[in-house]
Amino acid sequence: MIFQVGDKDYCGESAIEILRALELDTPDYPSPGQPLRQFLLWSLDRLGDKLPARELDLSDSLPDETLALSYLYLRDEYGAGELLSDRLVTERQDGV
Repeated sequence: MIFQVGDKDYCGESAIEILRALELDTPDYPSPGQPLRQFLLWSLDRLGDKLPARELDLSDSLPDETLALSYLYLRDEYGAGELLSDRLVTERQDGV
């Protein structure tokens, strides 16, 4: 899986790995290593002018991987990054 923000690619086997890489690469994030939902809340707050936070369910009922992938899809949909490998897989399946 590859997620691109600007000119930087974040690669990982899972969406959680990509989110942790984003977290570590964000110098003004005050709490690295804390629960994933904490980073997502912080990130959504900072991206509030680009992403509608109401679009992402942060409830405890969702597994972390599902939540992380939903966050990446949301950023992709609203132009705050691109989920590259997902598009490549979809294009190949569609024959495009």
